[in-house]
Amino acid sequence: MAAGSFRRSIASQLSKVLDLPPENLIKSISAVPVSKKRHVADFQLSIASVIENSSGDCLAQDLHLQAQQLAGRLKCDSVVSAISAGPGTVNFTINRELLAKTVLHTLWKDGSEYGVKSELFSTVPRQKAVIEFSSPNIAKKFHIGHLRSTIVGNFIANLKVALGHEVVRINYLGDWGMQFGLLGVGFQSFGNKEKLKSSPLQHLFEVYVQINKAAEDENTKKLAKDFFRKLEEHDEQALSIWKQFRDLSIEEYIRIYKRLGVHFDEYSGESFYQEKAQEVLKMLEDKGLLQKTIKGTGVVDLSEKKDLSAVSTVMRSDGTSLYITRDLAAAIDRMNKHSWDTMIYVTDKSQSNHFQHLFQILKLMGYDWAERCQHVSFGLVQGMKTRRGEVIFLEDVLNEVRSRMLQNMTATKTTKEIQDPVETAEKVGLAALIVQDFRGLLASDYQFSWDRALQSRGDTGVFLQYTHARLHRYDEVLYRSSQDLQPKHIVSYLLTLSHLAAVAHKTLPVKGSAPDVAQARLCLFHAARSVLANGMKLLGITPVTQM
Repeated sequence: MAAGSFRRSIASQLSKVLDLPPENLIKSISAVPVSKKRHVADFQLSIASVIENSSGDCLAQDLHLQAQQLAGRLKCDSVVSAISAGPGTVNFTINRELLAKTVLHTLWKDGSEYGVKSELFSTVPRQKAVIEFSSPNIAKKFHIGHLRSTIVGNFIANLKVALGHEVVRINYLGDWGMQFGLLGVGFQSFGNKEKLKSSPLQHLFEVYVQINKAAEDENTKKLAKDFFRKLEEHDEQALSIWKQFRDLSIEEYIRIYKRLGVHFDEYSGESFYQEKAQEVLKMLEDKGLLQKTIKGTGVVDLSEKKDLSAVSTVMRSDGTSLYITRDLAAAIDRMNKHSWDTMIYVTDKSQSNHFQHLFQILKLMGYDWAERCQHVSFGLVQGMKTRRGEVIFLEDVLNEVRSRMLQNMTATKTTKEIQDPVETAEKVGLAALIVQDFRGLLASDYQFSWDRALQSRGDTGVFLQYTHARLHRYDEVLYRSSQDLQPKHIVSYLLTLSHLAAVAHKTLPVKGSAPDVAQARLCLFHAARSVLANGMKLLGITPVTQM
């Protein structure tokens, strides 16, 4: 790709001077972020990254001196038009005409694979990744944390697929546990079969809220325990009620996920691992890892000194499994089924301890692949409310964002020509949600604001869509995101590109220019739009062509 050929050209000149193989240098040559305020070089070499045995205490002035000396030994050529030294860097400016031609030509040629074909990824092995994300609890709120997990997991899956990896997307539902005892009893008292069919998520939630009010009553508690025991003993009638709850909920989830542009390869859940969790407890016992407490619960000792100062509880006193035991069973089962190279769990940061314990126990059980499990955590979102109040269902958020966006669009004079304003409002509104969410590091908490998300100026999703509807060194941004799985690198790149494209749109008119100039400018706008579209799709945004 374009930036790649420039990097290679710089690396080959450097390799002669530094007597190092060019492939060792390529990763040390990075693109310089474009600045709107001043002209900057195109690429820079970090001196610290190529000096042998370079340690952190190497003085800044030494690095600067070495940068100046190295810059003095290098020569400009047909590719590089200027070389200068910066603080600890050597900067390279590329011949402007060659840069524009090469970037635009490569973009036309590579299309949607632009950036992905870069040699930055040439040493990255193609792998199989299992990604568990979204994972709501049936009959409970689909809270904002589930929305974050859904869009972050979708981004990671999209990025991995774009980079040529095989991906299995798993939705691990909260579809088991004592709440189903309550729900089974609640449905017998408050349930309505018609409502269950027409809006299962809403109805099951209503039933759950009502039965919870009655759950203080000893008789209700006993009935709920009995119902759940029947489930665990595979009672046909109890199982058929539970299966109906689960199947209808998944049908509705699929419909809502479709609005988000998200799909799953597998709808799994805790219910799949009831028996396998018992096998895990047996394995822990056989390996001498399961210890009984005075209360009769089963724990695994995670302390370094093996003094029980840090434990993880894996079994209730009645011998039944817990959430973590089912997670252990699921991890082992997925390895047997998918033989994955990496498994990523996408949940909020409050579950960090849970996953640390999970990975530690797997290691103690002798599963070396636990090293290849990863928890991608994210912070909390505060202040997301719809006009009707607190967010309970994902659909409420999607309807709210669509109606607010439609209102904003109706107020602008260009909207009248749009063929399907409702669908456009949904796509643009979703872009707004995603960009507001992805602008910072995922681990940060942030305060949600409808007004900020939906404004069309500034760094927002609406602005991204606006630029795409109107309207290079992308591979490094993809590489950074592929390394730390943070979408913010792609978001800030696309926003900068959007700002620059907006400036170019004002200052480089196509209409009224000489034919060859008009053609070149069209080519430039087409290229910017193509990169925007590719990047937006990775983020889970469907680009619109009118707004």
